[in-house]
Amino acid sequence: MTPPHTVKLITSLLLSSPSVFLAFFKLQQFHGVRRFELERSCCFSALLLDEERGRLFVGAKNFLLSLSLDNIAKQEHKIYWPAPVDWREECNWAGKDITSDCVNYVKIVHHYNRTHLYACGTGAFHPTCAFVEVGHRMEDHVFRIDPSKVEDGKGKSPYDPRHNAASVLVGDELYAGVATDLMGRDFTIFRSLGKRPSIRTEQHDSRWLNEPKFVGSFWVPESENPDDDKVFFFFRETAVEAQGLGKSTYSRIGQLCRNDMGGQRSLVNKWTTFLKTRLICSVPGADGSDTYFDELRDVFLLQTRDRKNPLVYTVFSTSSSVFKGSAVCLYTMNDIRRAFLGPFAHKEGPNYQWVPFQGKVPYPRPGMCPSKTFGSFESTKGFPDDVIQFARHHPLMYNPVYPMNRRPIFIRTNVDYSFTQIAVDRVNAADGQYDVMFIGTDKGTVLKVISVPKESWNNMEELLLEELEVFKDASSIINMQISSKRQQLYVGSDTGLAQIPLHRCSVYGKACAECCLARDPYCAWDGTSCTRYLPNTKRSLTLTWPITDYLYLKEKSEFANTVVQ
Repeated sequence: MTPPHTVKLITSLLLSSPSVFLAFFKLQQFHGVRRFELERSCCFSALLLDEERGRLFVGAKNFLLSLSLDNIAKQEHKIYWPAPVDWREECNWAGKDITSDCVNYVKIVHHYNRTHLYACGTGAFHPTCAFVEVGHRMEDHVFRIDPSKVEDGKGKSPYDPRHNAASVLVGDELYAGVATDLMGRDFTIFRSLGKRPSIRTEQHDSRWLNEPKFVGSFWVPESENPDDDKVFFFFRETAVEAQGLGKSTYSRIGQLCRNDMGGQRSLVNKWTTFLKTRLICSVPGADGSDTYFDELRDVFLLQTRDRKNPLVYTVFSTSSSVFKGSAVCLYTMNDIRRAFLGPFAHKEGPNYQWVPFQGKVPYPRPGMCPSKTFGSFESTKGFPDDVIQFARHHPLMYNPVYPMNRRPIFIRTNVDYSFTQIAVDRVNAADGQYDVMFIGTDKGTVLKVISVPKESWNNMEELLLEELEVFKDASSIINMQISSKRQQLYVGSDTGLAQIPLHRCSVYGKACAECCLARDPYCAWDGTSCTRYLPNTKRSLTLTWPITDYLYLKEKSEFANTVVQ
């Protein structure tokens, strides 16, 4: 029988939230991390996974890269894609720096079809795009730009390398949130390519977009009918609602219909279905006031069995000089759709407050797609004039979107870093399903975080499993892509790329107790070592302890007897 003090010790250990810190050199030496750097280049901000070909396509300064997903340090293919000399000189004459500004930063890389990618770069303040041939199969080893298929990138790529663009390629159409002018004043959400007309947001109207910084864009089906498909944009902007309260940043989600063709007499070649609302990520205070994480930094859509309802993981930081912190907030598509079906925000005049619109909303309701699912209209060009006029003046919804449980699921305050990126892996562990969050920071580290039961399965807490020092120069993480198939995380910064396995079960020690107390859902005790848990593996003679089921460990003294022997 295990002495009571031993059980008490194990219980206290279980609640102490142990974590592993792996410094750069230890991670490099023992844990299968692979790295890629490129002379005369930087800024590896565009990453595209191609599981079928086994390639990681990368956009960087003056280069397009094709790296092996199994080992990014091997089998590299490079396309040198500089800006033409005359563009560089023109850029330099305009007062830009010849070495840092007047070059081609590849900002966008998308799958276009079975044989080509579509890539865009800044082109020395002369945005340019190209179709990149990659072949039919992995064995083809084709990677080249067809010079006859290089085209103007205005409305697709930023001019300025310091500006971000958010874009998604759906079918043969590119939807991009980007600045479309040299001075970076005309920000728009723009549809290009494809057979349908180019469409954009209303120009120079702060109600639509007000100095936005685009973060991400995704296509999400709404029903089984493709005519209901919507594209969502995530961004932060200067809030029009906060006029009179100083300049405030609000994080937003915007939506539009894929089959939007613009209006017939008004909003010609402009979106008629564009709506936006605020994304709230805050901590409720004891005095009734909230502490807001106001600056959206990254978005990750975790696909579920229902393609129409992915989970939306986001990371936020603060702009406040008083309060510094970062948070992860989780949203559902149901809550997002509910906000867009709520009241429109309305303002009578410059001295009036924003209030919910109380009048009659015209039919079809602005924001609805023309389809047989919700009505009889075949095109937005057939929408009545009152619908178009209402849409033009009411792009903002009154109700914001709140996260699940109305609070962040993970917070870090009083630390010397901010969250910048997030990627999430859904893991089938020995005792259930877990969402493992990998959070990149501006100090070049990656945090590995899970939710575990605190006192019961109804009361969850976030647990930091690992902190990994990925870049020795502490350069900010600017992109992350995750491969569940290969169990690898790919991380980009301004100075290089890193490839990290999702799990390092051996770091948790050589004893069953250490393995179990770590609570990493990728790992389990198999009777002899802490090893990767494989749900479909038949183990005939070995016993696998689910290391996350620590409630069971707390309750069963027999188990305590086992782990301390």
